[in-house]
Amino acid sequence: MSPAVTLILTFALVALCVGGLLFAMFQPQLVRSARARQRVGMVITHRPSSARPQEVDEGARRRRSVEETLREIEQKQKALSRSRARKSLQHRLREAGLDWTKRTYLGICLATAGLLFLLLWAGFGVSLITTALLAPLGGLLLPRAYLGLRRKRRLAAFAVQFPDAVDVIVRGVKSGMPLSDCIRVIAVEGQEPVRSEFKTVLDDQTIGAPMPEAVQRMAQRVPLPETNFLSIVITIQSRSGGNLTEALGNLSTVLRERKKMRAKIKAMSSEAKASGGIIGALPPIVGSLLFLTSPDYISLLFTTTTGNMVLAGSAVWMGIGVLVMHNMINFDF
Repeated sequence: MSPAVTLILTFALVALCVGGLLFAMFQPQLVRSARARQRVGMVITHRPSSARPQEVDEGARRRRSVEETLREIEQKQKALSRSRARKSLQHRLREAGLDWTKRTYLGICLATAGLLFLLLWAGFGVSLITTALLAPLGGLLLPRAYLGLRRKRRLAAFAVQFPDAVDVIVRGVKSGMPLSDCIRVIAVEGQEPVRSEFKTVLDDQTIGAPMPEAVQRMAQRVPLPETNFLSIVITIQSRSGGNLTEALGNLSTVLRERKKMRAKIKAMSSEAKASGGIIGALPPIVGSLLFLTSPDYISLLFTTTTGNMVLAGSAVWMGIGVLVMHNMINFDF
């Protein structure tokens, strides 16, 4: 036998011995690791080896029911988000808490345009062409801005009061009261705008709508994450069962934490908002002071075509700057 073949066989024999020795040393640890992985897999899939077949089937059935409910809710939310982009005027008025009709809103727009026309043309002496352009624009934008402000304030007030309403439901359910009676307590003793919305939920249930559907309608009327959370919890509990008290208690904790986070964000951004308000208010304040002290000096902006163009351009650039500052300090979560 040649020396090369002998060397190769020697190396192979040494490698086989070392491999066998290593396998003998680490084989128990490998077995324990495999058993640990098997137990972890059984825990993750919620299928312990000691569980009875009936318990496994019941857990699987509940998981499938929860998954189907979540998929259905997700599809409804996608359809609702698409419809919000083309939300009608009546929906915006309802979200703002105004009982106006479309005819009333259009009448307010026309009245605003007429008042702006008289104020600019007769009060400030603005040229007729400029007044004819600015008055209809103001008649469209000012009522819309008022509507948006009312809607924003109402939704903010609802978000502040909603965790207290959920706490009332949690305490009532823990004491043995039905869910509808807890909602009736809020509808009678709550504060606006939470009281009116929960009263509408009771009205919907009175005419035959199930409780999950009535709460889903409230989530559509009040487009906030908090109402959406409540709708999801009640819908899943009604279809899959479970402890409603525990689910609502967890929801109350989440809503409280969101309220704390909103307060922290408001405190951290208050300085930036104050700076933006001061910067945005300086040009109107300076212009008003110049109009009071030197009216002949600043009246050129209102009486000449060039001054009107400069004034309009300045207003546009000021609006762009205000929007940029608003987006920089507006935090969403």
